[in-house]
Amino acid sequence: MRVLAAMSGGVDSAVAAARAVDAGHDVVGVHLALSRMPGTLRTGSRGCCTVEDSNDAWRACDLLGIPYYVWDFSERFKEDVVQDFIDEYAAGRTPNPCMRCNERIKFAALLEKAIALGFDAVCTGHYAKVITDADGNPELHRAADWAKDQSYVLGVLTHEQLKHSMFPLADTPSKAEVRAEAEARGLSVAKKPDSHDICFIPDGDTAGWLAEKIEMTDGDVVDESGAKVGGHTGSNQFTVGQRRGLKLGTPAADGKPRFVLEIRPKENKVIVGPHALLAIDSIQGIKVSWAGMPIAEVATGDEFDCYAQVRAHGDPVPARASVTEVKDTEETDDGVTRQQLHVTLVEPLRGVAPGQTIVLYQGSRVLGQATIDTARSLARPELP
Repeated sequence: MRVLAAMSGGVDSAVAAARAVDAGHDVVGVHLALSRMPGTLRTGSRGCCTVEDSNDAWRACDLLGIPYYVWDFSERFKEDVVQDFIDEYAAGRTPNPCMRCNERIKFAALLEKAIALGFDAVCTGHYAKVITDADGNPELHRAADWAKDQSYVLGVLTHEQLKHSMFPLADTPSKAEVRAEAEARGLSVAKKPDSHDICFIPDGDTAGWLAEKIEMTDGDVVDESGAKVGGHTGSNQFTVGQRRGLKLGTPAADGKPRFVLEIRPKENKVIVGPHALLAIDSIQGIKVSWAGMPIAEVATGDEFDCYAQVRAHGDPVPARASVTEVKDTEETDDGVTRQQLHVTLVEPLRGVAPGQTIVLYQGSRVLGQATIDTARSLARPELP
């Protein structure tokens, strides 16, 4: 096949491209330039898609003997990922920019361009697996190494996108083996540290970065009874489950720490309370998509057993889920009926916030995902 290898500049994508070459495919490497900020260099193991990463990707392609290109997707990235991140925080939600990047850049814009240029598949260094069922339909599954599994952030991939996705690291038992293979191949990135944090906020100061992008207004911090216990300089700088940095003037009656339970940007209010009130067992999701062909219960609206995961490295918990068809609100009505996901968690989760992504599994298979619209406890009274 003609394969376009997405080269991030890290060890995983370099080894994935090398394996695609070894498999006999006609491989071309491409690095996505996602930022035009001058002097964007990696600090320690933070960030990704920097000038340094571009050079590392070029060196890997040169060693592998494959063509190398840099594609400028910075404007699309700025609009579809960075601005979306700002808008979501402004609305009091907690977004996952890596999900949006995979959905809108790496497996939408990139794949669209690759197919237009005659490529059969896009190859990446993600730890996940595509399995073809008896009817020839692709299914997304967890990787062999569950500790490095990245199927969660790929849960946004559709049936058509999975048909053109290649993950050569799927069956690799550990990251250590990938690094050893890279060293044996002479790849200079063999010992390069993994990236972490948000790539467009390389210093990790999300609150400080948002303060420059969103107008912050002083407001109240109230407890679960509605009593004022402190103030804030902008509700958008908080996240559900946060404990540190609350600067509350009134201590809790029991002397125990309090956590952010809810953020209400329209009221410019932050609600805090005890850790026990963070427990969530009911989730409603919007912007639903299915990784491959949906299971039968999706069409019938019947409940089905599954496991739910709400963080990239979180533990999946048993759940019951169902889907209903809903119409848009008057503000956004375009005549389209959309799906809404309803999930009841058998085991409660804490720190679940609107804007996060919930991914559903059956066994190792990824069923699909949704953006969390509401998260609440069936046993907890509504907060004031």
